[in-house]
Amino acid sequence: MIKNYFKIAWRNLWKNKVSSAINIVGLAIGMAACIVIMLFVTYERSFDSFHGNDIVRLNEVQKFPGMAASQKVGLSMFPMGPALKAEYPEVKSFTRIKWDQKYQMTYGEKRVFVPQVFAVDPDFLKIFTFKTLKGDAQSAVNKPNSIAITKETAEKLFGTEDPIGKVINHYGGDTVKFTVTAVMENAPKNSQLQFDAIYSLPGIQQKWMDSWGGNWLNTYLKLAPGTDLKAFEAKMPAFLKKHLKPEYTSYYELFYLPLKDVHAGATDIGLDYLNFQKFDQKSTNLFAIIAFIVLIIACVNFMNLSTARSADRAKEVGIRKSIGANRPQLAFQFLGETILLSLLALVLALILVELVLPYVNNLSLRNMSMPIFSKPSFLILILLGTVLVGLVSGIYPALFLSSFQPVKVLKGAVESGKNKGMLRNVLVIGQFTSAVFLMIATVFVVKQLKFMQEKDPGFTREQVVTIPLDNISGKKYELFKQQLSGNTLIAGVTASQDQLGSHLDQSGVNFKYNNDAVRELAATQLVVDHDYLSVYNIKLAAGKNFSTERTANGREYIVNESMAKELLKDHQGARIETLLGQRFGYDSLGVITGIVKNFNFNSLHYKVENLFIVNQSEWGFRTVSVKIKPGSSAQAINFIKTTWTDVNPGYPFEYEFLDDHFAEVYRADNQVSKIVGILAGLAILISCLGLFGLASFSAEKRIKEIGVRKVLGASVQNIVLLLSGHFVKLVVISNMIAWPLAWYAMNRWLRDFAFHIDITLGTFVFVALLSVFIALITISFQSVKAAIANPVKSLRSE
Repeated sequence: MIKNYFKIAWRNLWKNKVSSAINIVGLAIGMAACIVIMLFVTYERSFDSFHGNDIVRLNEVQKFPGMAASQKVGLSMFPMGPALKAEYPEVKSFTRIKWDQKYQMTYGEKRVFVPQVFAVDPDFLKIFTFKTLKGDAQSAVNKPNSIAITKETAEKLFGTEDPIGKVINHYGGDTVKFTVTAVMENAPKNSQLQFDAIYSLPGIQQKWMDSWGGNWLNTYLKLAPGTDLKAFEAKMPAFLKKHLKPEYTSYYELFYLPLKDVHAGATDIGLDYLNFQKFDQKSTNLFAIIAFIVLIIACVNFMNLSTARSADRAKEVGIRKSIGANRPQLAFQFLGETILLSLLALVLALILVELVLPYVNNLSLRNMSMPIFSKPSFLILILLGTVLVGLVSGIYPALFLSSFQPVKVLKGAVESGKNKGMLRNVLVIGQFTSAVFLMIATVFVVKQLKFMQEKDPGFTREQVVTIPLDNISGKKYELFKQQLSGNTLIAGVTASQDQLGSHLDQSGVNFKYNNDAVRELAATQLVVDHDYLSVYNIKLAAGKNFSTERTANGREYIVNESMAKELLKDHQGARIETLLGQRFGYDSLGVITGIVKNFNFNSLHYKVENLFIVNQSEWGFRTVSVKIKPGSSAQAINFIKTTWTDVNPGYPFEYEFLDDHFAEVYRADNQVSKIVGILAGLAILISCLGLFGLASFSAEKRIKEIGVRKVLGASVQNIVLLLSGHFVKLVVISNMIAWPLAWYAMNRWLRDFAFHIDITLGTFVFVALLSVFIALITISFQSVKAAIANPVKSLRSE
């Protein structure tokens, strides 16, 4: 019997080629979207899953006087880890991580620069389960002047030579010798911690590191099993009160994030330098929801087409029932056909996934693969999912078709009924409501991303090349600047401690306005060369730029308008010009010489923070900014590289265009916009496939009516409008439902941006017209085909 069911199912699929193809392609696209998103969600949730449980990261909430709002940071103070372990039985062990980027290592005549090296506490390898390939990695974090390097670093530095016991040198602020004690496996790509070597943090400890107040490293704790994290956090105010000066306890709060939540749950945490490929969990959930909607739309197509073609199977049902088949047997047969169709769709879906995965990996910067053979559980899961899709798609058509009464259907009295037509209309409306909603969301997401990329930030970021400096190359900055400045390809050279578009550091400062008492407050700081404002074309609202020489008043400071407003909040009505010459700055107060207009030195997700800029070249710089003249990028880059090699022989030349850096700032937003856009396109494509199938069926069933109308004088245009009008009405209703839903969702989403576009009616109208146009194009093929058919052929049997 099963074999017979299979034969009949295959014959019906082959007989109704168009509807079968529509169902298979639609289901395949929906399945492929779900599989790809499932792979992405699984990859995201796999971050740090290979480590043990009960690991948490210590974070701070900082709320300093003068800051517009409190901020969460992933950094912590140096003494916190040891103090927490000593004072709280919940803490079983701790490790702190100090990182150095572009770390130089030398072995003999060979010098390499590795991306990132960690200095850690001895329990680092007991808390985290990174694998050791050769040697003793634990000794590297126990003993000073020992180091464990990764496999990739070993190949760069030693080639095929055994690195164990070899001595390498690091030439930085001080020359340090390390003995290699181990080779470790490269950090997995789904680890938030990416390193190329580790060595002992206590081995470089200095007295100033033990002071409370400085936040410059990450602290991780291993808690006792069963620890109530909320109850543990409730003890932290007392901990801070014990160790901080009374006047500072109100500036800080401590909270903890489980390690498994750090990767996807820390998007509101700044200064989160070690969180590799951080991605918002809300975006991941959004992708999963949309992919599920796309799959549901594909299932709806099957239900629509199956119930619409019920009359074609009516006599088959009547004959089967008359010779003894019961309703469960018939329902089982129809469900079997649906599952067969789903399995065929799965094969096509797997092919589609293999084709699109390289593009998805390139877009998401992940390294996902489809583990069909390497992970049997994955294959079992998608097979079960396919069967479920078949059941969901086919349960209603199976029950509907198996309910026909043989006496009626064998007489030709098949009642499709108004309720069945109403259900199909509701399903079509549901399909297009989802598709229109996603189209509107995509348009707004793309417009917001374009707005962020094109909005004038208040400074020049085009044709600006940034070059990182370290302790060695930074000492040669003045020579590098001098040799660059004389060339006609170069429009300006300057430097700073931080790069625009990155999270800038905060610092405490003092301010004295006329005879008022000295006020302590905190703000974002930017340490720059004296010509920074000129190179970046940052506009002054009052005062003047930095002097080229140190003045008798000490350090010169320039504040932004937001900071000026904060400084004058106790002097309502005072003009910002009154701040010029006022005492301001670090412990030895300098003066405010200028006020710049607010500029967006960070992402447009955030408001412009209170900022002060100071010319302090003796502290050293970490970034050179070279402004090149338009139309000569290639020649200018070659000249800069040659000059760099002359000034810093043996040092690699690394550069980045500032606008590319800002594109990286908005990388996650760009990924979200593209993925949502792709899913929206799939939703509209599948909806149109269903609409095409229903239009084909409608034209086929009304073929004699069309013939009569043509004989009576109806034009092709009349016929097309007759066949298309009903479906266009459904699309219009879909728009009416989708509009308020999309407005609400987009309004909530745009709140996450301090600077955002307005929600305009024009976008909704545009999407409505586009959706109607797409529907008309989809329907018109069948409508025109039916309208131009010869009525003699359709009426000759009458």
